[in-house]
Amino acid sequence: MSGLSAEETPTFVGVVYPSDADHMGHVNIARYAQIFDAANWTFFARNGLSRPYFDMSGCGMAALAQETTYHKELFPGDTVVAFTELLEVREKTIRYRHQIHRSVTGELAATSELIAAHLERSQHRAVPFPAEILSALRNRVVARPD
Repeated sequence: MSGLSAEETPTFVGVVYPSDADHMGHVNIARYAQIFDAANWTFFARNGLSRPYFDMSGCGMAALAQETTYHKELFPGDTVVAFTELLEVREKTIRYRHQIHRSVTGELAATSELIAAHLERSQHRAVPFPAEILSALRNRVVARPD
């Protein structure tokens, strides 16, 4: 696959179905959102933010901001893969980016950058990540050249 590292582990792998197409024949916005949402939960779980953690702690995650860019159209029959990279970690929030690629060619189809908060569910307020999760997250931030 051009442009993709074999060492990266996808956060989503799937296919585009005819029911995912809009009246213009390409993938609708809702399907991109579904792929990004599925990638969220895989990404969170890999970083200690799993269903058992949420159940035990009473915490959760909530999106604060999301910016999506569509680079290439996807069509029914396309197989896709998403990768997620952690860009920034703060005491109560993370910033990360999903990238959806055509799995056969590696072409970038869409990106979505999000900011999400760690929150206490019963109070619906942002709270700090536990120290061990915060430390692990900080170790996974993608280094950016200045």
